[in-house]
Amino acid sequence: QVQLVESGGGLVQAGDSLRLSCVASGRTYSTSAMGWFRQAPGKDREFVAAVRWHSGDPYYAESLKGRFTISKEDAKNTVYLQMNNLKSEDTAVYYCADQEAYNILSSVYAYEYWGQGTQVTVSS
Repeated sequence: QVQLVESGGGLVQAGDSLRLSCVASGRTYSTSAMGWFRQAPGKDREFVAAVRWHSGDPYYAESLKGRFTISKEDAKNTVYLQMNNLKSEDTAVYYCADQEAYNILSSVYAYEYWGQGTQVTVSS
């Protein structure tokens, strides 16, 4: 059992930056990777970024690479998503997720635990 809590979302203007945080608690010892996904109204939940926990290797959605950066702080069981030069199309609920077994990073079905999400709204 792993609990995930996201924070850092809010209302910003196009071009602004935000840093999202996700704190994991519970039985986090077996975490293999953590990822960020987002879901906009009327759209499927889509992959944003992920990091393999033990190696630190990051992986990004091609369309977001260069603007978004994922990082982690092991001592705090926390993963971050730095979002720069935000655009209106980035508006969505952002979720963090925990992967317990080594698997593809970009699939929503490869993760076992999910946070409740944090809203990011970018106005233009």
